Amino acid sequence: MGAVASCFNSVVSAITACFMAIVNAIVTVCKAIINGIVAFFSLLANCLTCGKAGGRRKATTSAV
Repeated sequence: MGAVASCFNSVVSAITACFMAIVNAIVTVCKAIINGIVAFFSLLANCLTCGKAGGRRKATTSAV
């Protein structure tokens, strides 16, 4: 009886691992698509504002 329970436990564990791998792949693809969209809009905003929008500004130093 213990062998049957162990086999059943292994099958459930394998199915769970497969399901989690599929979910992880879907989430990774969604994140890649979202990152691409964000990069595109960032590039578009940068283009439309001649590079003056966002980012860190250079510190100006006085020559005095």
